[in-house]
Amino acid sequence: MTIDPLLQPSLAAPHAPTAGRFWALVPCAGTGSRAVAPPPAAAPAGSTISAFGALAGAAGEPLPSTPQLPKQYHLVAGHPMVMHTLAAFAGVARLAGTLVAVAPGDRYLDQHPHPSYFVVDCGGPTRAATVQGGLQALQARGAQRDDWVLVHDAARCLVTAEQIDRLIDACANDSVGGLLAHQLADTLKTSLDGPGGVRVASTVDRSNKWLAQTPQMFRIGPLLDALARVGTNVTDEASAMEAMGLHPRLVPGGAQNFKVTYPDDFALAEAVLAQRGYGTTLARFGGERGLGASETGRKTIF
Repeated sequence: MTIDPLLQPSLAAPHAPTAGRFWALVPCAGTGSRAVAPPPAAAPAGSTISAFGALAGAAGEPLPSTPQLPKQYHLVAGHPMVMHTLAAFAGVARLAGTLVAVAPGDRYLDQHPHPSYFVVDCGGPTRAATVQGGLQALQARGAQRDDWVLVHDAARCLVTAEQIDRLIDACANDSVGGLLAHQLADTLKTSLDGPGGVRVASTVDRSNKWLAQTPQMFRIGPLLDALARVGTNVTDEASAMEAMGLHPRLVPGGAQNFKVTYPDDFALAEAVLAQRGYGTTLARFGGERGLGASETGRKTIF
């Protein structure tokens, strides 16, 4: 029997045992400049910028003179975007811990402490450098090289605990690891640019094309080794593992697990959360929307 060469790395040896804990790592150090349109001279009432200004004022923080808030902290459905992300991970019981890797000096999440995650200011100039710093911080906290890490974009705020659990189930016995991904549904074109503008050069077969999503799940040791070898300019963890000659498993995610990247994406994310009833974030962290503290005195996420 001939074995597909793409499957050989996973079949060359018995599957790795499930032994090893599961950790989550949320890089949260980027500025998300593509997602933030230049603010008007005076932010209109009810806008994200004015809402954040009110939040900062209520917390006793100085209001920024130019409110260019990193996108992961912009309000979506009444909460900072990253809190919706962290709510999903808080619903995964088998995680040993969730590390949020922020930029040095970023104290924003001090306002929102919760035992389901911890914050380390280990962010670097690129996503991969932030992941490297986060992996090292996990090791300092006791994580082992054979433990699994699920790296997830802070701006994929629509991921669900069920999707995260499905990824763990699919990859826990895999010798490589894998990632959530969404099979391409649209016709795919290549382009050429000339005097007549940008035009179609060709149509690409989409039958084996996938949009990479997160979480991406790999053993901590091999991922650190891969990043050390290929450098910190790779755009996702799977790319680093691929550069080592490995073939991560693709686990179907969903169209709603998109990354908030452009200004219009905020409205789409808010619409999805509205359809869900905002329930997950409230259920994970407690309290009622609009209140500053719970009856136990624990500060809520808003």
